[in-house]
Amino acid sequence: MSIQDASAVLLNPSEPAGRGVRLHVDGRCEGASAFALRSAHALLDALGRSGSLQGAAERLSISYRSAWGQLEALERALGRPVVVKTKGHGTALTAFGRALLALLTASQNRLAPALAAEEMALTDGLRRLLEPADARIRLAASHDPLLVGAIEAWREIDLMVAGSLDALARLRDGTVDAAGFHYGADGPPPPPFDAVFANRDLAVVPLFRREQGLMLAAGNPLKLETITDIAVRKARFVNRQRGAGTRIWFERLCAEAGLAPEAIVGHHTEEFTHQAVAALIATGAADVGMGTRAVAERFALDYRPLGWEVYFLAARAGLGAGRLAAFREDLCVRAGRASGYAPPDDVRG
Repeated sequence: MSIQDASAVLLNPSEPAGRGVRLHVDGRCEGASAFALRSAHALLDALGRSGSLQGAAERLSISYRSAWGQLEALERALGRPVVVKTKGHGTALTAFGRALLALLTASQNRLAPALAAEEMALTDGLRRLLEPADARIRLAASHDPLLVGAIEAWREIDLMVAGSLDALARLRDGTVDAAGFHYGADGPPPPPFDAVFANRDLAVVPLFRREQGLMLAAGNPLKLETITDIAVRKARFVNRQRGAGTRIWFERLCAEAGLAPEAIVGHHTEEFTHQAVAALIATGAADVGMGTRAVAERFALDYRPLGWEVYFLAARAGLGAGRLAAFREDLCVRAGRASGYAPPDDVRG
């Protein structure tokens, strides 16, 4: 079984040139038969959530026959069953299927920032070829599941996932038009974030509030409650990449607890998204990491809250507030409905 080089495919080829055209990077796995990695991940995830192949097909907006064909190709390629059908109980993932889903989830989350950057570059290049006058909004943003889900509904926004500091650096050098960032907890922004709010060439607005905390293995077997517990019990920690707002917040919490980050086992183990951190904990490769309540719930992890923070959007003043107003309103509505989120004017403890 080999992994082929990722290839770019053109989405929506039937649409008029330059309208709704995006380039999508995907990988393939080859064995007795071939399957696309992203499609396999989506199918297994939908099966795990719905408990039936018909339900999975409906979630993915594909036919039952197509879903069954993908499942057969997947099992032929791997030579192992990934689902089991039980009379009266639908379709469930086998132990192998659940482990494969966790593996693909971790892989997709690790690759997400690099793939998003490449897809954005490819799409932007094609857009310039097809529609020189088109003006899409290029957004670099710290990873957040609520934000990513909202952007999927706004085709005029091209997203590049990056750490908070990296996103702001791309905004400064003109690579993008806007940047999504956070610095942890409430109160005045610490350096270097304070310079962003003082920059008159930028418009900075709050998008939503979210809760972050310690994501722990199910049942919290190490009985971790605080940052100090992580160091004392030598729990395996998964960090975010340098420049990520969550990492900056965690290191500030370490300082407040009188701990050097190096005292934390796994401090140098880095992942680029909350989901990637959660996936490692869910598979037993790590004991604890910092992330949002929503992601902890999605991966069935234990969770201990550390505090609320504001997620901000910084945009070039010349971009025009009207272009992002509807997007901000949509995010506000989503934040009011999602676990661990709140509208920006909703003050939480």
